[in-house]
Amino acid sequence: MQQPYELTEAEATAGGARVLVVDDDPTVAEIVAGYLDRAGYLVDHAGDGPTALTRAAAHWPDLVVLDLMLPGMDGLEVCRRLRGHAPVPVIMLTARGDEDDRILGLEVGADDYVTKPFSPRELVLRVESVLRRSRPAPADRSFSSAGLTLDPGARRATKDGTELALTLREFDLLAFFLRHPGRAYSREDLMRAVWGWDFGDLSTVTVHVRRLRAKVEDDPARPRLIQTVWGVGYRFEPSGQDGQDGQSGPEGAA
Repeated sequence: MQQPYELTEAEATAGGARVLVVDDDPTVAEIVAGYLDRAGYLVDHAGDGPTALTRAAAHWPDLVVLDLMLPGMDGLEVCRRLRGHAPVPVIMLTARGDEDDRILGLEVGADDYVTKPFSPRELVLRVESVLRRSRPAPADRSFSSAGLTLDPGARRATKDGTELALTLREFDLLAFFLRHPGRAYSREDLMRAVWGWDFGDLSTVTVHVRRLRAKVEDDPARPRLIQTVWGVGYRFEPSGQDGQDGQSGPEGAA
C-alpha cells in the first residue's frame, strides 16, 4: 500500500485553498497540479485563457498560477480580466528569460513570477508564501498617514476616503512604507521585508514602486510621498515635501 504523502510545515497551511492552474502544456499542468494537490490545495486546471476565465467565474480561486504564453488569449490579458473582476493573487509562469516579459507580467498585476524550467517544489513554496501574505491579519489595527489609511485585517486601503485598488504586493509595500516613514530602504531591503526573499530580480521592486506611485501620488512623475533616494533606494515621506523627481538613480531605483 502506498504511503501517504507527508506535508511539510509550510504545506500544511494550505487549508484547502483553491488554486487555478492555467497552462496549455499538459505535462507541466499535470506536474504542477499534482504537487499542489499533494500539498493540500484544491486544484482546477484550464488549458487556455477563455477556459480559465470560465473556471474562475464558476469557482473563484484563492490564487492563480498563470502561464504567460497561451493559445487564443495570452496570460497578460487573462490577468487583466481577472484583476478587472476581483482581486486575486497571481503567479506568472514564463518560458522566456527576457526581462521585458517579466516586467509586463508585474505591470498587469502579477504578484510573483517563475521562469521555466522550474522546481515544482519551489513553486508550491511560492504559492504558500503569496497566500500567507494575502490572508487577513485581524490583530493589526488600522493606521493612517499623509491622507492614506490602511486596514490590514480587511486588506483595504484608501486615499482621502477613496478606496485604492491595490494588488497584494502593492498593499504590503504601502503598509511597510507607512509603518517605517522617513527611513531610506534599498530594493534589497524591500525585497526581504515585503516579499520575504533573500534574493531575486530587483526590477520586481522597481515595478511595484512605480505602480504604487501611480495610485497614491497626486503626480506620479514627481513623487512626493514615495521618494527616490539616490544611490540607496526609496523613502516614504509623510510630509510630502519635495523629493527626487523619480528618475533612475545609481541603484536602478525609479
